[in-house]
Amino acid sequence: MSAPDWLNSGDNSWQLVAATLVGVQSVPGLVILYGSIVKKKWAVNSAFMALYAFATVLICWSGWGFRMAFGDLMVPFWGRPDLSALDQKYLVGQGFTGLYPAATLVYFQFVFAAITLILIAGALLGRMNFKAWMMFVPLWLTFSYTIGAFSVWSPKGFLFKAGVMDFAGGFVIHLSSGVAGFTAAYWVGPRMAKDRERFPPNNILLTLAGAGLLWMGWTGFNGGAPYAANLDASIAIINTHVCTAASLLVWLSLDMLFFGKPSVIGAVQGMITGLVCITPAAGLVQGWAAMVMGILSGSIPWFTMMVLHKKIKLLKKVDDTLAVFHTHAVAGSLGGILTAIFADPSLNHLFFGDDPRYIGLVYAFKDGRAAAGFRQMGMQFAGIAFIVAINVTITTAICLLIRLLVPLRLSDEEMMIGDDAIHGEDAYAVWGDGETYENSIHGLGNISVAKADEMI
Repeated sequence: MSAPDWLNSGDNSWQLVAATLVGVQSVPGLVILYGSIVKKKWAVNSAFMALYAFATVLICWSGWGFRMAFGDLMVPFWGRPDLSALDQKYLVGQGFTGLYPAATLVYFQFVFAAITLILIAGALLGRMNFKAWMMFVPLWLTFSYTIGAFSVWSPKGFLFKAGVMDFAGGFVIHLSSGVAGFTAAYWVGPRMAKDRERFPPNNILLTLAGAGLLWMGWTGFNGGAPYAANLDASIAIINTHVCTAASLLVWLSLDMLFFGKPSVIGAVQGMITGLVCITPAAGLVQGWAAMVMGILSGSIPWFTMMVLHKKIKLLKKVDDTLAVFHTHAVAGSLGGILTAIFADPSLNHLFFGDDPRYIGLVYAFKDGRAAAGFRQMGMQFAGIAFIVAINVTITTAICLLIRLLVPLRLSDEEMMIGDDAIHGEDAYAVWGDGETYENSIHGLGNISVAKADEMI
């Protein structure tokens, strides 16, 4: 079949590459990061939570999720579910935006939905019942993620129409995952006291490898947001990396200043907050603003994590394993607010078209349009409030529903053992100092000859 007149092969190619880069952030990126940043006994379970979510979201997204997030209007904040995304006639037609088929958009938006669920898992590592997680993923995607995506990103969504600016997911993905992860962690309950006190990474080098895939994959995360291989995509990409590098260095410097040592895990946290903070603004701000955002994203979430977390009762009570609330909810909100301050009208024009509403406060004062700048600030706070409200409410309802069917939290006995109790598998063949598999409790050394014969 010949290519239709509306198809731009360059844009289509870039969008597919960008989507794959985002997919690589999850598989293998976060699979590796989660599997290595936790205690050895949780490596398999943590990595598998990410892999399971990726596969499950794809099935649900193709079946009904995409249309609920970007399809026909059902209510002002939600699309009507249908099976169009499985129909070839629909998939080869032009998508709702961009010069490429709907199939490309389904794929591109899928990887964003998938990584959101995987980020939520980061708050729940080390104690959530895997059966509960299996239920949580499709329910949360269906009843929470699709609402946020439709409201903020769909041209028919009420927050999109109101003028909320979220270039690539500061609200839809990061604020949502941070709030939902924190809420779910509250209902699931904490890890064992011993794990909360000491939870060392089992492989820092692999943690860095996973973090590197996350960082480089963000090229597609923000670079694909304009839905075209255009000037705005290039600006978004360079801003993303500038902000991230600045954030990492600021976080590292604060760790050295207050704790005396350059922390590798701290540097990874600073990298993540920089990536998250620039996401709602990546193609809307100039390079100097991206640098400022990096400085703030390396310091404000550091302060909330290292200082406020120890003083606020609720934060201390909830066991957020990888501090997803600070790295995603705080950094995502910060990025959304800074977008309203630094968004350049000339760059807004590239992304939003000829709409004078989109203007950062800095430029609004400069142009004598302070009211427009304050209006934009108000819209950003309204977007934050909506995303927080739906995620607290719906995540709570989902957890309470699942709790009626299976326990949300693993038993103490299972948490003592970890992977082998849950999956019957372990990450490494060497069990301890000089202790090999054959001589461990899992090997044949402690099994009777008769029993061994039966197994053979």
